[in-house]
Amino acid sequence: MGIYRDHIVPRIVNVACGMKVNEPLRERVCAGLSGRVLELGFGSGLNVPFYPAAVTSVSAVEPADLGWKLAARRLAGARVSVERAGLDGQRLPFPADSFDTALSTWTMCTIPDIDAALAELRRVLVPGGTVHFVEHGLSPDPAVQRWQHRLDPIQQRLAGGCHLDRNIPGIIRAAGLEIRELDIFTGEGPAFIDSQSLGVAVAR
Repeated sequence: MGIYRDHIVPRIVNVACGMKVNEPLRERVCAGLSGRVLELGFGSGLNVPFYPAAVTSVSAVEPADLGWKLAARRLAGARVSVERAGLDGQRLPFPADSFDTALSTWTMCTIPDIDAALAELRRVLVPGGTVHFVEHGLSPDPAVQRWQHRLDPIQQRLAGGCHLDRNIPGIIRAAGLEIRELDIFTGEGPAFIDSQSLGVAVAR
């Protein structure tokens, strides 16, 4: 399982999340980022081309060494400084109030203890700092939810711990973050895996 997780899953994620259909969503979710940015689940750097000019630095949290290697070409073309600054979103190696904004794209589905990760995220953001997110998760349709619950164990095994049925907006609110903007929609894929939430939350 270690070989699959460390050497295969990052390549699958790079291809699946790197599809052209995702680029407008990346552009939307990155809009409004500014100052010091913390990116959870940096992956292979697919958001790098979409960082706005107001971003001054990016601290990237990414556990997969292969993901970081796959990001090399994008990092070479980055307009801002990007450093790999952590391996685990559940234990961030930063003091409180270190970041102005944070970014998470299709990452909250996979972090084992998402509540701990969001508590850490809230800790390292300045008061009033924003979390920009686009995530797949629990569908608002009960019929789709039933399929998500059934298929979730298989999804976790195939996709490195990714959950189909996390209620992302609910989890974010439970962490004490106030959602200011939220768009819930179904993407172009099957509804059980492509129920999306895109928004901005504020740390209080």
